[in-house]
Amino acid sequence: MIKQRASLICGIWMLWMPLLGGCAANSSPPPGALAPAAEPSSTPIAAPIASPSPPSAPVASRSGSEAMAPPVYGYRVLQTYPHDPEAFTQGLLFHDGELYEGTGLWGRSSLRRVTLVTGEVQQQHNLANRYFGEGLTLWGDRLIQLTWRSGQGFVYDRASFELLQTFQYGTEGWGLTQDGQSLILSDGSDRLYFLDPDTFELRRFVVVREGDRPLQRLNELEYINGEVWANVWLETRIARIDPATGQVLAWVDLTGLEPTVRANPDAVLNGIAYDAEADRLFVTGKLWPRLYEIEVVE
Repeated sequence: MIKQRASLICGIWMLWMPLLGGCAANSSPPPGALAPAAEPSSTPIAAPIASPSPPSAPVASRSGSEAMAPPVYGYRVLQTYPHDPEAFTQGLLFHDGELYEGTGLWGRSSLRRVTLVTGEVQQQHNLANRYFGEGLTLWGDRLIQLTWRSGQGFVYDRASFELLQTFQYGTEGWGLTQDGQSLILSDGSDRLYFLDPDTFELRRFVVVREGDRPLQRLNELEYINGEVWANVWLETRIARIDPATGQVLAWVDLTGLEPTVRANPDAVLNGIAYDAEADRLFVTGKLWPRLYEIEVVE
């Protein structure tokens, strides 16, 4: 998403339990304007009664003054598919043979059903101009979509895209996935939030670390075989995260996957979808003309 330095927007959680610590600064200039990377704020908010706290995360073994780095994997492209080059991809998932995509930008945000092989948009719901669409996941027969700065989320019927309900949350919305028990939300900071999928109340959160260093700018998410895979905004790599501890287990380096879009600084890697039945992994980016099925290799 297009983001620039912004002041802390966190406040009292609306339907969630309030959190300890600060949320990410993550606001937007007008579409098309390039902004510097947002810097998550460390300004705390008031501590609530019985606030959830993250579990203790183990620190990676150290050699000298440096923490042992997680392994880095590469990739092999298996298939290439068309992708709408006007789609500012913010959320991506695969279900029952089709892609579901959430797109962003003011006045251009949408929810889409897309045919994988052709890239054709079969169904589309456009968000009101005041919303900047973000992460997307599927819970049962409900599609759940975040927005960036409004604190407003939407729940749709998967088949019809009929809006079933709205909900509120007290951080920015960036990425969204689910592990079969909880929704998992990122807000651009170094935290992952685990929410009740029916009430949207906060259950817990973890601080994501690479060794003993916080990892910030967590963006689009996908849950794959017990791990949370996260795009890191403005980077060409995906973090594989232990959802219990927040530790980065490994990296997938996708450098060079889409070199033709480098002239557009907004066309960054963002979008991970996993076909659990066929064990297929798909990735794309904002404004990318292609979507890739890849294999992770050592």
